[in-house]
Amino acid sequence: MVLLESDSFLTELTRLFQKCRNSGSIYLTMKKYDGRTKPVPRKGNPDTFDPADNKCLLRATDGKKKISFQISSKEVNRFQMAYSNLLRAHMDGLKKKDKKSKSKKTKATQ
Repeated sequence: MVLLESDSFLTELTRLFQKCRNSGSIYLTMKKYDGRTKPVPRKGNPDTFDPADNKCLLRATDGKKKISFQISSKEVNRFQMAYSNLLRAHMDGLKKKDKKSKSKKTKATQ
């Protein structure tokens, strides 16, 4: 997995969207990240975590290529605007729901 900076992550994510436009899927995950790479021991004194240093880990994969990015709480607003614009631009291939089939099912049950 490749850990990237903000601009390079958005660039690579754009490439993944363009690559999978006609066929394929992209999986995006976000989770809270505290910077630990090893599990915390159950016994003993755990390290104290400073809540001012919250981070978020974003991962994207198309099944073959994996990219990731860590964002701190200070950079969230700027990154969120760029990320939402990217998602809006590339989420146009989604299929719309067929409303006729839903209305037929409700009539059949009555």
